[in-house]
Amino acid sequence: MGTLVETVFPARLGTGFRWLVGSSWVTNLGDGMLIAAGPLLVASQTRNPLLVASAMLALQAPWLVVGLFAGALADRLDRRLVMVVANTVRGLVLAGLCTVIATGHVNIAIVLVAMLALGTAETFVDATAGTLTPMLVDKRDLGIANSRLMAGMITGNQLVGPAVGALLFSVGMVWPFAVTVVCIAVGVVLVSRIGTPPGAVRADVDTHIRQDIAEGVRWLMGNPPVRTLAVIIVVFNVTWAAPWSVLVLWALERVGIDEAGFGLLTTASAVGGLLATFSYGRLERVVPLATLMRTVLLAEVLFHLAMALTTSPWTAYPLMVFFGAYAFVWGTLSQAVRQRAVPSELQGRVGSVYMICVMGGMLVGSALGGVIAGVWGLTAPWWFAFVGSGLTLALVWRSLGHIAHADESAQTTA
Repeated sequence: MGTLVETVFPARLGTGFRWLVGSSWVTNLGDGMLIAAGPLLVASQTRNPLLVASAMLALQAPWLVVGLFAGALADRLDRRLVMVVANTVRGLVLAGLCTVIATGHVNIAIVLVAMLALGTAETFVDATAGTLTPMLVDKRDLGIANSRLMAGMITGNQLVGPAVGALLFSVGMVWPFAVTVVCIAVGVVLVSRIGTPPGAVRADVDTHIRQDIAEGVRWLMGNPPVRTLAVIIVVFNVTWAAPWSVLVLWALERVGIDEAGFGLLTTASAVGGLLATFSYGRLERVVPLATLMRTVLLAEVLFHLAMALTTSPWTAYPLMVFFGAYAFVWGTLSQAVRQRAVPSELQGRVGSVYMICVMGGMLVGSALGGVIAGVWGLTAPWWFAFVGSGLTLALVWRSLGHIAHADESAQTTA
């Protein structure tokens, strides 16, 4: 057992990081249950497509509204305390939802308000969580540390959590939400054990929060490698979200996958991500970072092309495993590169800008995907993604060498 723990969580990453991983894994399990239970709860209250879509929007929209504010707070306050408070709020909201469900007073209005409150609290959790890893782990180990965090997200959010959430919902509507409250409570206890220094990471917090936000944006815009990475993330999320927004129709009508088989597409991508978990450390040691970034982004371009040409489920499933693997590597590597380059006192603000890039890109891409598919057919979004991502990669190909070592550029600038 000791050997297994050392392999998964090397001692050099520190005890504090192990507490952070434990908290992340258990709360991701709860989040995964909500991925299944949340839509089921909404569907139990209404079949109105607009209200169903509004529930999902309520979870995502807070990032675009308060994301920058949340990132600035993470740089002004005790980050561990922010995590504890924000997760506690999430737990209290869910506990209140459990109460109205158990007493039979639940309705769609209450569910929508709860979703909005949960999405807002989770924005503060996510904006702060990414700032703790660089405080606990040496720069050279950020890649392996992020891979361990993402492994828990894949397992909890995509594999185990949704299945458990749906099963518990079938037993009793309240159960997945009640169990999630327990998961959040355990996560709060674990994160409270992290041995980060008390107080803010900045010595001076006398500035107005608007100035803090502006400072974070200026730093990002003034650092060419980090700025270019942000642009890549926006564009590649637009091109990715376009076909993903109509994936279910593409699978059912173009490839001939039934409803049950469609669920397996997500499972296939999660399996690919888990496989990449075990190889990431070796990849980062053996392959130069710039080469690894170019390879992964090229894999994205080729994936879009392959999906555009695919008409068979037997091709689609392996491609989704491939997607899960390279997407895991890109997510882990790009975050590690950014964390190495950004000063500790700016991690929250710069990280929040990146999350807005992700959310904004997905929002634009989803809208484009629906329009493109409606005009030119279900395969057209894949061709759009292939051409758009391919042109972007060609334009930034040389810049990736600087992006991969953005921390060195930041030190030189400093």
